[in-house]
Amino acid sequence: MSDQPIHMSHGLPSTVLPDPPAALAGALDEALQIADIDERRAAVAVVVASEPRFLLAWAELGDLGRDPIERYAAYRVGYHRGLDALRANGWRGSGYVRWNEPGNAGFLRSLRGLGEMAAEIGEEDEAERCSTFLLQLDPSGVP
Repeated sequence: MSDQPIHMSHGLPSTVLPDPPAALAGALDEALQIADIDERRAAVAVVVASEPRFLLAWAELGDLGRDPIERYAAYRVGYHRGLDALRANGWRGSGYVRWNEPGNAGFLRSLRGLGEMAAEIGEEDEAERCSTFLLQLDPSGVP
């Protein structure tokens, strides 16, 4: 008999994306405080351009889009950059990515926004795929 401990799995693994650096989060918060919507969108775009891997900034840029296509495009970039970030952090195509982890918010918001915009422009198969993927990533649902 071995003295080695046995580690039992507790289901699918969870992936947690790191929180953005405080300076980036601060710059985004500052941009979001601008009252004029056009100036706010431009300020968020500056934050995105300064760090294109900042997923929460892509989600915010999607929220500020002027029309469904502009929103769809920003959310899609955030979604794809998010997939890259997940893979870089150990995700292998399955497992949970939970809403209750602040670092995951930019990716999940981008995926949710992409699905909403896909539905709005009549891309029903993409909207359904996004909805299903969100539930697979976090079965507890969107908060």
